[in-house]
Amino acid sequence: MQRPRVLVTGGAGFIGSHLAAQLATDGHQVRILDNLATGHRRNVAAIASRIEFIEGDICDARTCDRVMEGIEVVFHVAALPSVPRSMADPIGTHNTNVNGTLNLLEASRRARVRRFVYSSSSSAYGDTPALPKVESMEPLPRSPYAAAKLAGEMYTLAYARAGLVEGVALRYFNVFGPRQDPDGPYAAIIPLLFRAAVTGEAVTLFGDGGQTRDFTYVSNVVDANLLAATEPAARVSGAAVNVGAGSRTSLLQLAHLVEEVTGRPVPVQHAAERPGDVRDSQAGLDRAREVLGYEPRVGVREGIERLWEWMTANPGSARLEPGGVASL
Repeated sequence: MQRPRVLVTGGAGFIGSHLAAQLATDGHQVRILDNLATGHRRNVAAIASRIEFIEGDICDARTCDRVMEGIEVVFHVAALPSVPRSMADPIGTHNTNVNGTLNLLEASRRARVRRFVYSSSSSAYGDTPALPKVESMEPLPRSPYAAAKLAGEMYTLAYARAGLVEGVALRYFNVFGPRQDPDGPYAAIIPLLFRAAVTGEAVTLFGDGGQTRDFTYVSNVVDANLLAATEPAARVSGAAVNVGAGSRTSLLQLAHLVEEVTGRPVPVQHAAERPGDVRDSQAGLDRAREVLGYEPRVGVREGIERLWEWMTANPGSARLEPGGVASL
């Protein structure tokens, strides 16, 4: 039986490229839409012969209509990421993460796409002290990025509940893994910790390092997307669902873990806390287990070990040159 034709927006990015590769391996006809603002063609070089790649922007409604031809499932991973970036450029963040999402939803409705799987964010929960974070909590975003991702989620779920297109929103918690970019001013913390281990250059932690996150290996996120696309609509359509590991790790604990895995010291330096950052985060997974049958298969330590194996096997791809500060 022929697998459905699928669209992965942001498919040349970190998460999107992993998802696209798994879909192609599973026998799907995969179309990628990416404007390469934060993604890279090298991320999909290994599957280039098995996918259709379209360079284009989700902010262009005509492009969104064009890429929907023949598509049954949309995995909307494209976004302008980073809390600090959104504080500097809230309009740009809104245009991509809200208007771009609405363009895709309208194009999906017109093309009679069956299901729309939206990559949302745990940043929607804000900085409330209650842990773990569960989907019934009031969203309290505290940055333009968090507000924009939540707005895209609300549009997705509203379209689903209105019967326009089946839709599910996956709230990711601090995803990490191979191909996560350590370059630039908004690099995530884990690749920068590895860079510090390799180069000896200190990585900057904002705050005391005691803040915690639910670090989630990328293969768990891929699993959740595949489940969200295939579970019956009666179970998942119209739902927001956490995707995490269900555990908490502080930044200092994470630095020590990287030291253990690499066998090298990880020098750190501290700077003032940044506006918009949250103190603690952890995913409650009851709904994910109930509606998706999701269970994280890779824990934090195993994920760190897998990432180090990949980095040592692909030193050029890992790009472990000095520089950069951590973004959560």
